[in-house]
Amino acid sequence: MDRAASRLWLMRGLYVFLAMLVMFFHLLPLNTQPGRLPFPDVLIALTFAWVLRRPEYVPTLSVAAVMLMADLLLQRPPGLLAALVVAGNAYLRSAAPGMRDIGFVAEWTSVGIVITGIFALNRFILALLSVNLTALGPVLVQVILTIAAYPLIVLFSRALLGVSRPSAADVATVGVQT
Repeated sequence: MDRAASRLWLMRGLYVFLAMLVMFFHLLPLNTQPGRLPFPDVLIALTFAWVLRRPEYVPTLSVAAVMLMADLLLQRPPGLLAALVVAGNAYLRSAAPGMRDIGFVAEWTSVGIVITGIFALNRFILALLSVNLTALGPVLVQVILTIAAYPLIVLFSRALLGVSRPSAADVATVGVQT
């Protein structure tokens, strides 16, 4: 196995490991007092940050499996948020080549719109199916915190994990598809 293929599988495994780590910390009872701020959805932000930088590291099947596991472990309606994240992932994956040349603020805005759409559609579908909904305030705070956490996750991914966009030369020589 050549070096590029081994790095590809290492990074795919790292994505799944980080997803499990995020879920583990989300499940820990660190603060059991009511009224605390909701935790940003780091898993969605991590997935979108990676899919815009190196989509080959985050296959759609991995995203679906990780998000379905998160739905089950976090006691959300199974499959709904997972399906919405997979749809958002597919949209951003198709838009990734065009986003290589735009600035970070435009990327952040695009991701923010997709995250807002995911949470809004999730809430609409749950309301349509007459599922008891949580208060709107904490959901809005979670959306805002998730969008605000996105630049930090991009910085973490780039600086510590080496997940950055391939250069034009890398795309031409290696044939990396973004």
